[in-house]
Amino acid sequence: MSGGAVILIVDDEIQIRRFLRITLEANGYHVYETETGHEALTKVSQLRPDLIILDLGLPDIDGMEVLRRLRDWTKTPVIVLSVRDADRDKVAALDSGADDYLTKPFSVDELMARVRVAQRHALAESNDDEVFTSGSLMVDLNHRMVTVRGEPVKLSPTEYALLRLMIQNAGKVLTHRQILREVWGSEYVNETHYLRVYFAQLRQKIEDDPALPQILLTEPGVGYRLSAVHRFDDPDE
Repeated sequence: MSGGAVILIVDDEIQIRRFLRITLEANGYHVYETETGHEALTKVSQLRPDLIILDLGLPDIDGMEVLRRLRDWTKTPVIVLSVRDADRDKVAALDSGADDYLTKPFSVDELMARVRVAQRHALAESNDDEVFTSGSLMVDLNHRMVTVRGEPVKLSPTEYALLRLMIQNAGKVLTHRQILREVWGSEYVNETHYLRVYFAQLRQKIEDDPALPQILLTEPGVGYRLSAVHRFDDPDE
């Protein structure tokens, strides 16, 4: 799962961030970083990372609060990285939605093992081992690859998250609030203009005729629906 996977590091210690970045990039991950909880919440909605490494001792809001806010709207795996080694802290973090808890100091081998396990668990709980096709559009959810008429299409993290959400709910009408909550977070449920902008951008990239969309359909006054005329393929066949 390292190929193309995005990891967000949230830690206020620059030395830790530098060490994690070097280690993770050496293993093929794309790495972003931040040092505050508020910025982390914003970056998660913007970057849609595959994994978050979260320190609890942040300078603005406690990492536990960051974790709770994340779990209000996203299932992105979170590995807590902290100097707090008391059992009560570990239990509290896991009960609040952390997928794993790693105590500082830690070894590179242990860190990478925890990252791989978290990624495997996330993949097992999703449909992201499948390939979606609709007309000339093909989306390999496992490898985060999108092609139209066989040509690669570059999507931003938010565009990809939006398309994946629609694919995972193919044929169903998703309301404006549902989409905004799932892709941007609960604080953005009234920002319906985001949807007009991003659906227009997606249609320009994946529809044969963006003016007459056949894949991403608008349900006036309600939300959006991905056309049920589609197919999921097993990549191993």
